[in-house]
Amino acid sequence: MSGVETGSVSQSTVTPEDPPDRVNGWVRWLVIIVGCLGILLTMNQVFNWNFFGVMEVVGVDLIIDTSFFYVMLGIFLSLVFIVYPSHAGTQKKVPIYDWALALLAMVCPLYMAYYGQTIIQEGWDIIAPMEATILAGIVCLLCLEAVRRAGGWILFGVCTFFFFYPLFAEYMPGFLWGPESAIEEFVRQHALGTESIIGLPMRVVTRLLIGFLLFGSALVFTGGGEFFMAFATALLGKSRGGPAKVAIVSSGFFGSLSGSVISNVVTTGKITIPTMKRTGYPATYAGAVEACASTGGALMPPVMGAVAFIMAEFLNVSYATVVVAALVPAFLFYLALVLQADNYAARNGLKGQPPEEIPRLWDVVKSGWYYIFSLATLIYMLIGLRIESHAPYYATAVLLISSVVFGGRNRITVHGFVEMLLDAVKNIVSIIGILVGIGMIVGSLAYTGVGPAFSGELLQFAGENTFLLLLLGAATSFILGMGMTVSACYIFLAIVMGQAVADAGINLIAGHLFILYWGMMSYITPPVAVAAVAAATVAGSHPMRTGVMSMRLGGILFILPFLFVFNPTLILHGDTIDILHDVLTACLAVWLLASALEGWLYWVGRIEWTNFRIPALLAAAALLYPGYLSDLVGLGIVAAMLLLGKTVIKKAEA
Repeated sequence: MSGVETGSVSQSTVTPEDPPDRVNGWVRWLVIIVGCLGILLTMNQVFNWNFFGVMEVVGVDLIIDTSFFYVMLGIFLSLVFIVYPSHAGTQKKVPIYDWALALLAMVCPLYMAYYGQTIIQEGWDIIAPMEATILAGIVCLLCLEAVRRAGGWILFGVCTFFFFYPLFAEYMPGFLWGPESAIEEFVRQHALGTESIIGLPMRVVTRLLIGFLLFGSALVFTGGGEFFMAFATALLGKSRGGPAKVAIVSSGFFGSLSGSVISNVVTTGKITIPTMKRTGYPATYAGAVEACASTGGALMPPVMGAVAFIMAEFLNVSYATVVVAALVPAFLFYLALVLQADNYAARNGLKGQPPEEIPRLWDVVKSGWYYIFSLATLIYMLIGLRIESHAPYYATAVLLISSVVFGGRNRITVHGFVEMLLDAVKNIVSIIGILVGIGMIVGSLAYTGVGPAFSGELLQFAGENTFLLLLLGAATSFILGMGMTVSACYIFLAIVMGQAVADAGINLIAGHLFILYWGMMSYITPPVAVAAVAAATVAGSHPMRTGVMSMRLGGILFILPFLFVFNPTLILHGDTIDILHDVLTACLAVWLLASALEGWLYWVGRIEWTNFRIPALLAAAALLYPGYLSDLVGLGIVAAMLLLGKTVIKKAEA
C-alpha cells in the first residue's frame, strides 16, 4: 500500500517492488514463518493480547515502544537480505554472505530491544557503552544496504548523503549549516535515538501500514482486482471508449485499496491496456491512461493507499477529516480522465467493447458482493468506529472468511492463503527496507536542524507571496519525490515542507495534500515517470512518449493543488453555498479543459485550435479563477460556444 507498495500476482517486470524470485524451497517457508511472526507481534501490540509474555520473562517488554520497534526492525530488516539480492548474479539463490548479513540484521536490533528501557532512561543516543555504539554503526550500515536493495541506487544515494550529512554540516553555508558531529555521535543518534531509524516512519508502519498491507494482499489473492475490473466493465464497457473508462475506474478503486502505483499498473494494466488497444486507442494513449489512473489511486478515498492515516497522524486529526478533504480533488482528477477518454473516443469514432465481452452487472455483484461488504466493513470501522489500527485486520478476516464460504470456484485455497501471506511479508519487507532509509533522512534533518531551517529559508525567500512559496514547494516536492514510494515520499516531504506550510498560514490539510500531490507528480512526469514507463512496458509503446502523454492526460494534477490551497472550499472547508458553487464551477472547468485538450465539445462536436479550443481553455481559466465576475465571463464564453458552435463548424467545413 502507498507508498504502501503491494505486490502483484503476475508481475512481468522486475522492480524494487517486485523482487526477483529467489525465495523458493525451504527459504520460502522461512520467510513466511519469520514474516508471520512479525505480523503476529504487530497484532499482539495493536490488540494488546499479551500472547508473547515469554519475551517479557527474558527482558523484552513489547509494550515498550522502543523494544517493539527494535524487534520488528530485526525481523524485517533481516528478511531484506534474504528476499532482495545484492546484484543480478544472486537472483536465484541466497549466498552465504546474505545469510550472514541477515543474522547480523536480526541480532543487533534484538540486542537493542533487550535494552529498550535502558536506552531511553540512560540516554544511549548521547552516551552509550562501546558495544552498543559498535552495534549501532552496524545497524546503520545494514539499513543503508537494505535501502539500496529494496529502493534502488537513487534512493540509496540520497539516504547515504543525508546519513553522513552531520559529518560535514558544519562546513555548509547558510541554512544548510549544522553543528559539528563526530561519527560515533550521529551513529548513536540514528540507531539508538527515537527520531531516525525507529522514528516516525517505523511507528507508522508498525501501527498502521502492516494491517493495510495484509488487507491489500488478501484483496489481490482472493480476486479483488478481477472483481473491480468486471464491475467497472459491466458499468461502462458498452459506452464509447469503454475500455479506457473501465481502466480509469477499476484502477482508481483498486489503487486506493492496494496503494501501489506500479503494482496497480501491471496488475490491472495487463488486462485494460490490451483491451484499449483492441478498440482503437493507440498504445501510447492506452499506457498513459493506465499510468494516470493507477497514480491517482493513491490519492483516492476511502483508503488512499494508507497515506490518509499517515497524514492524520502528522496533523493530529481524525482519518475521516483527511478523507473528506481529499474527496473532491480526487473526484475532479478522475472526472478529467474519464472526460478526456470519452472525448478522444468521440473525436476518433471509437466504440465500446463487444456485448459478448461485457458481463451482466447483477451477475458480477452476486458473485463478488463480499468484496463490497469487506470494503464497507473497513470504511465503517475507519469512519464510524474510528479504530484505524484495528480496522484492516477485521476487514481482512471478513474478506477471507467470506471468500471461503461464498467464493465458489474463486474461494481462496490453502495454497492461495500461503501465497497471500508470502506476498504480504514481501510487501512489508519492501516498505520497511525503504522507510528505514527515509527515517535516517528525517533523523539527520532533525539532528542538524536543517529541516526547520529549510522551511524557514523557503518562507524568507517567498516573503509574503503565498503563490511563490507554493511554486517553490511544488518544485521541491517534485524533485524530492522522484523514485520514492507513496508513503516514503509523503513522510519525507511532510518533514521537510510541513513546517513551511504551517508557518505560512496555509490551511494545514490543504498544504499537506499539496505536497502529496506534487510528490506524486514524478510518477507520470518525465524524466522519471515510473508509472508511465511500467505502463509503456505493458503497452509496447515508447516510454518517454508515454510519459509525455501521461503528463498531458494528468495535467489537471498540476492545477488542482493550487486550487484547493487558494480555495479551501474544494476540500469541503467553508459555507455550504460556497462549497457547492466552487465544486460545480470546478467540474465545469474540468469539462472545458478536457474538451480543449481532446478537441471535442459536447453538443457541438469536433473543435479545433482555429475555432473553439482556445475559447474553451479561456472559459475554464475564468471558471477556476475565484470570484463571481470571472464565473460570469466563463459561463458567457460557454454559452456562446454552444449557441454558435454548430454554425461556425459547418462554415469551416464548407
